Amino acid sequence: MKQARWTQRDGKGIEHLVLDERSDGVVIESVVVGEGEAGAFGMTYRIECDARWQVTRLVAKLAGGGCIDLRRAQAWTDEQGAPQAALNGCIDVDIIATPFTNTLPIRRLRLQPGERREIRVAYVRVPEMTVSAVAQAYTCIDACVDGKRRYRFEGLDTGFTAEIAVDDDGLVTDYPGLFERIA
Repeated sequence: MKQARWTQRDGKGIEHLVLDERSDGVVIESVVVGEGEAGAFGMTYRIECDARWQVTRLVAKLAGGGCIDLRRAQAWTDEQGAPQAALNGCIDVDIIATPFTNTLPIRRLRLQPGERREIRVAYVRVPEMTVSAVAQAYTCIDACVDGKRRYRFEGLDTGFTAEIAVDDDGLVTDYPGLFERIA
């Protein structure tokens, strides 16, 4: 098991994450206390992936608030099994409150230096606890140097871009302006 912690660059939040990578899949559990445009929040989330780092379940619970429970086999469904057609084509999830969810496509895609890939993700807004499909792209900028690799992240629907650094496990170490890994 691996553990990681991040802080919001503005000093208003912290996350503690435990990643359990096994031969048959990956389980991520985390606690986030933060602040966004809509105010302060506390949240737990659990992401389950298969051995290829494809998300099979997301459970996110806001302290004193809403809960999201999504599952993906051939298609996304909610906890009652109702189809979530708006998420068709999404494999990864992106939770706005954490840098961790960048790890999912980075590990799954295994991009080589200079390679770029466009993807659709299930995007979770916090604390609103809404989910929508968005287009994103990742580009591997360079090979591993000093235990770190850099990626360009693009929010294709918003025009947002960032150059993020990750460690050998694909965990974000630096997300300029937003998050920083701490000891």
